[in-house]
Amino acid sequence: MKYVSTRGSAPSLDFAGVTLAGLASDGGLYVPAQWPRFTHDEIAAMRGLPYSELAARVMQPFVGDCLTPERLRELTAKAYGRFAHAAVTPLTQLDERQWLLELFHGPTLAFKDVALQLLGLLFEEFLAREDGSLTIVGATSGDTGSAAIDAVAGLDRVEIFMLHPKGRVSDVQRRQMTTVRAPNVHNIAIDGSFDDAQAMVKRIFADRDVTDTHRIGAVNSINWARLMAQVVYYFAAALQLGGPERKPAFSVPTGNFGDIFAGHVAARMGLPVERLIVATNVNDILHRALSAGDYSTGSVTPTAAPSMDIQVSSNFERLLYDVGGRDGAAMAEQMRGFEAERAMRLTNAQREGASALFTSMRADENDMARAMRWACENCAEIVDPHTAIGLHAARASELPPGVPAVTLATAHPAKFPDAVERATGTRPALPTRVGDLFAREEAYAELPGTYEAVRDHILEHAV
Repeated sequence: MKYVSTRGSAPSLDFAGVTLAGLASDGGLYVPAQWPRFTHDEIAAMRGLPYSELAARVMQPFVGDCLTPERLRELTAKAYGRFAHAAVTPLTQLDERQWLLELFHGPTLAFKDVALQLLGLLFEEFLAREDGSLTIVGATSGDTGSAAIDAVAGLDRVEIFMLHPKGRVSDVQRRQMTTVRAPNVHNIAIDGSFDDAQAMVKRIFADRDVTDTHRIGAVNSINWARLMAQVVYYFAAALQLGGPERKPAFSVPTGNFGDIFAGHVAARMGLPVERLIVATNVNDILHRALSAGDYSTGSVTPTAAPSMDIQVSSNFERLLYDVGGRDGAAMAEQMRGFEAERAMRLTNAQREGASALFTSMRADENDMARAMRWACENCAEIVDPHTAIGLHAARASELPPGVPAVTLATAHPAKFPDAVERATGTRPALPTRVGDLFAREEAYAELPGTYEAVRDHILEHAV
């Protein structure tokens, strides 16, 4: 399997290469040169597999010759052995149509664990082969940072610098990052938004002052390997609900577009999917893009769903490239215009290509709170604010009769106790496995929201 950049001019790489590279050298994102496909019978044969075995089956075409099937199974077994639920990503029924896909049973209580527990092992595997090292620079709106830090803390060949917007993540999210006291972990709080932090990370990949002395890697969903691991739970949920004969719809609370793009990949691989519902909060650039072709930024509005407080959704470029004809040169030109003007119009081909599978919906704070109350009062389920936005969209969407609607439950409600309590009157408790979180000592650097300050800090502290 070879991988190409969405912007067309970076060298093609194999799976090990894209895992360690993260962002392409031309500023684009790596995608497979062609989508592997499973037949109906091959998908049906995956029913009843343990999650780790299903993961190895789904991922093998993307891995190619970089890992033997036996070694891939060893890594998936190790990655998913740390989850608190034997099913790893269990389904919970709400009513006759609505389902929750619980993605928060990993060590940091968020869906990012499903991918990042594996990604840490892949880094270790590929770096050992070449006796190399990697400096990870990432940005987080809350959950990526804690999941990535947990996955790589203590690794000998990996050092991680994680940026988060000061005061714009929950206390639990921050503490899950800043209380990890490993010598290879560096937390940075910046003055600014997640978009500011993400822009800095992308700039670092192109900064020769950094890249001439350090090999820079990525754990954000710009890294293909992370996104690949997220494809698996779409297969898991669909198979449990009668797939491939039955086509579910998936509603995904979306900020950076990685989680829902994984659903697009699953469909490209042959998994029958009725619809992918892009659920946004008031930071609704994706809803505006999909419904009206308007991909233009505004100012970020802080909300009770901080992981969705994003205006620039990096992975959206992957979708536009794939549905718009896979023209790297045209994509590069379109993104140059966007980066200069902070606004662009989708082409007719992009809009039509996306509309075949995607729809979108915007939820405000009231919509979010009502969804939390509905789940609590009618289904005895407590959901976090992000999941509630997805649930609102799932319940409001018009789907054909008999189509099950699966909302991706992206975080444990205890990560956002204040918002949950305001909506439901119930304050969710942290699971016992992380119950001492608020007794642990924090450590992080506070920096101004300038690229130079962040770059200099990394150069000063990177080994």
